[in-house]
Amino acid sequence: MKFLDQAKIYIKSGDGGSGCVSFRREKYIERGGPNGGNGGRGGDIVFEAHSDLNTLIDFRYTQHFRAPNGKGGAGRDMTGAKGDDLVIKVPVGTEILDDDKETVLADMTEEGQRIVFLKGGDGGFGNAHYKSSTNQAPRKSTPGWPGEERDVWLRLKLIADAGLVGLPNAGKSTFLATVSQAKPKIADYPFTTLHPNLGVVKAGEYSFVIADIPGLIEGAHEGHGLGDRFLGHVERCSVLLHLVDITQDDIAKNYKTIRNELKLYSPLLAKKAEIIALTKIDSLTQEETEEKARTFEKETGKKPMVISAVAAKNIDQVLYQLADIIKVKKNED
Repeated sequence: MKFLDQAKIYIKSGDGGSGCVSFRREKYIERGGPNGGNGGRGGDIVFEAHSDLNTLIDFRYTQHFRAPNGKGGAGRDMTGAKGDDLVIKVPVGTEILDDDKETVLADMTEEGQRIVFLKGGDGGFGNAHYKSSTNQAPRKSTPGWPGEERDVWLRLKLIADAGLVGLPNAGKSTFLATVSQAKPKIADYPFTTLHPNLGVVKAGEYSFVIADIPGLIEGAHEGHGLGDRFLGHVERCSVLLHLVDITQDDIAKNYKTIRNELKLYSPLLAKKAEIIALTKIDSLTQEETEEKARTFEKETGKKPMVISAVAAKNIDQVLYQLADIIKVKKNED
């Protein structure tokens, strides 16, 4: 299944049905009077969140959604049938944005969450509605009220407890494949990961979800590389796991590059709890690893962990630290 995390759709609730002009005509009953019924209400546009969906790909092929109109009224005081509501199913974590792509109109964050987004138009009145002591044979009726319509953007932000960030080829996909049952594409070239991946991880008896997003490069906030559009998928995370390739020449600079991109994208994202892990230590000797870790700490002021996903070195320690932070954050919420 292809991954799609943004889609623009047109939605319209149903129009109300028209009222009816009718008079009673029954044998042996004189001057039966008006009995035109009201029109039925148009159907609503309803959004519903489902955890078994994880992409917006369905909205690439269907962009227009119209709820059924209400039926017109009829004689014998019969009200028209209400139009059925149109339920649009979206993945948990979907934001509904205005046409400006900035104003958040609704945020579907829980399984089964349901919101009536556009209400259907009310039905028109039949002539029976206008009957009075001074107007006993009204011939007036009204059409149904039109439904609401608008264009909206759907933006998916995956629900994950921890997010993986780092430069391309920092080892994010390898880490995710090692600690979970996820099967991300892994290859020895940049931008192997083209869309976010999720994996369920266990630290002892505690389980949590990790999101792996495509690698960032300098200038991502300006659209360089794959840009920063996928950073939205780690905005809901409790903690970031920042992976840095220890085999590179200037690992402190690489770390600062990503930190700067996070800050330019969102100051709130840059303030999230963070664990730093220097990866691929299986490629260096222990002495070289320790020396690089000391240099990194001296230049950044932050003490990193050192790991190897391929050799499964120090992976459990990282997972337990992530789990501890996630537990604290969830208790605070």
